[in-house]
Amino acid sequence: MKGLIFHFAAAVAAAVIVCAGAPALSVTENGGIRELNVNTNADAILQIPYSAPVQTAENEPEMRAVWLPYMSLQLSEDERSREGFEKKISYALDRCMSCGANTVIVHARPFGDALYPSELYPWSHILSGEQGRALSFDPLKIIVSEAHARGLAVHAWINPLRISTGSTPAKLSEDNPYIKWNGSQEDFFEYNKGIYYDPSSARSRRLVIDGVRELVRGYDIDGVQIDDYFYPEEITEHDRLIYRKYLSSLPEGSKALSAEDWRKNNINMLVAGMYDAAHSTDKNIVFGISPQCNFDNNERISADIRSWCTLNGYADYICPQIYITDEHPVFSFTELTERWRAEVTNGAVRLYVGLGLYKAGTDADGGSWQGRDDNLAKQICTLREKGADGFMLYSYEQLDAPEAAQELKNLISVI
Repeated sequence: MKGLIFHFAAAVAAAVIVCAGAPALSVTENGGIRELNVNTNADAILQIPYSAPVQTAENEPEMRAVWLPYMSLQLSEDERSREGFEKKISYALDRCMSCGANTVIVHARPFGDALYPSELYPWSHILSGEQGRALSFDPLKIIVSEAHARGLAVHAWINPLRISTGSTPAKLSEDNPYIKWNGSQEDFFEYNKGIYYDPSSARSRRLVIDGVRELVRGYDIDGVQIDDYFYPEEITEHDRLIYRKYLSSLPEGSKALSAEDWRKNNINMLVAGMYDAAHSTDKNIVFGISPQCNFDNNERISADIRSWCTLNGYADYICPQIYITDEHPVFSFTELTERWRAEVTNGAVRLYVGLGLYKAGTDADGGSWQGRDDNLAKQICTLREKGADGFMLYSYEQLDAPEAAQELKNLISVI
């Protein structure tokens, strides 16, 4: 099943890099194509130059995916048997197929935990009701097996930094790295009552990167996807403290990154490391990123969209979450799609677009979804006209929602 979507391997030649310390990343060039190379065992602060290569990839089938978020995978007491879980997943996968999907994006690591047996992360509370409590079967193995039997590709969806938000999960298990590492200020940060891995920490980055390697090695998945949570929008006091430590560690005469570029580069090292871990483990795997659709928001959370869309070595696909219509009071679906299409100048990077099924038939966005019942169908046609490579529906939860029924019917009619 692997390789169902696509993979591109670029050639590499002479190196160019600006660095302070041992190189963790390097950029090489061949025929105008920039390639990012990663040494995930090194810890360095590097500035990766922007570039806009042009490369034509082979034609691929249109991506038609459905996100299965962790909420859809929560198990009641009677579903915590293998039979109960298989029944739940079989229904979910059949339902996805009924709306024309060829791929499912399954939440595998939502809260620094795992919906599968992991040597790095605790069992998720989503499955057993308590973080760290194991099930007697492997849910991800079942999902992959059942999906592939139906001809569906599976991308494992992870949130790389989130450990908890508020009271979710209610309690962290003793085998959670946050507990094992004693909540080290070097490796974690707290924000709005949540706990997160700090991407400036080499140890935290290595854990997340190793987690991708473990997933790809252990399961016959077709892809790995990370979502749109990176740094907080504001530069926090914690950031300032760690940034000052970075400044004091630079060799004399080195040019320091600004605090904004330092944060962005920490995320870049993490993303590039995950990409490398996936591809070095299985050359046929695809690695994707699903960022916010708002370019200003991405800048505030240190998501380096330009590099991800133009440089090799970060992602095989980008899927911005354009969860609006053309009647949105501030933005326009068509205009944002055109801007993203223009941004993805690397022909080796696919452009998919996330569509907001969860808003269909509701009064969201000032009622801009209520003037017609073919918003999603129209958006799919727009994506095809603008040269996008497919779409992903957020989310499975709304496939049976009465308010979305007519939108979904019209969507299916254009597939």
